[in-house]
Amino acid sequence: MAPSGPVPVADDEVFAPTEKGNRELKSAGTSLSVAELEVLVLVDGMSTFAEIAGRAPGQSRDEVTGAVRKLAAGKFIVSTTEPDAMGSGFSTIAVPAGFFSGLSLEASPEADGGASILTKKGYYVRIARRPQERRETKPGWQPTILLVDDDPDLQKLVRTYLSLEGFRMRAALKRADILVALRQQPPPDLILLDVQLPDVNGFDVLAGMRQHPVLKTMPVIMLTAETTREAVLKGLQGGADGYVTKPFEPDVLITAVKAVLGMTPAPATAAKQK
Repeated sequence: MAPSGPVPVADDEVFAPTEKGNRELKSAGTSLSVAELEVLVLVDGMSTFAEIAGRAPGQSRDEVTGAVRKLAAGKFIVSTTEPDAMGSGFSTIAVPAGFFSGLSLEASPEADGGASILTKKGYYVRIARRPQERRETKPGWQPTILLVDDDPDLQKLVRTYLSLEGFRMRAALKRADILVALRQQPPPDLILLDVQLPDVNGFDVLAGMRQHPVLKTMPVIMLTAETTREAVLKGLQGGADGYVTKPFEPDVLITAVKAVLGMTPAPATAAKQK
């Protein structure tokens, strides 16, 4: 009698992202679950399933197996032992096997040369998770965006473009500014949060928000030069609704903000409306 249930994924099986998988990480609007995104970030064309399962934070082996199967079924990843009809492209960093073994998610060092890594390696993400339910909005609604970043040039750029899109902008440079901005009325509808700030780490801010009874559901997009897979994983695991790496195009950020706020329909919904 043939064995029942799905065939387990082999420990030594290696998966690579397809072009579709790479696009999903850069589309500024994804419907994948956090668990699936974490696994997709770790898939690099060189790491085995056992290594990926060992690196996925907070996920059991069975959960990683399920995520791998869903990603493979959706053609976001492909086993390197199988032909890739989608074409892999491999635009993400090819990280050598074992690269993450000595790294700790608690340390989460932001690469000082994050921008240079981005330029040399070409690894960037534009993750923006749409809410499960479409937000009901009233005519004339102008969402309030809190931008937390200490770069005055970037603040000016982001505030200009988002204001032109009809968003109300609020800014903060450091910890005290964040507290003041959060207490202002109306409360922000979304926060764009850098990681490296003068007196606080953005990941710590995110962790504090997710433990706060009022702020725990406020949407947050990490907007940062931390371009390592480890950093992206920490943002997703910490409860970020999006992760956009610097440098970025203004239209990408606008798309991400609208996706997280539920102001744009998912691709399948949009297709049905045509």
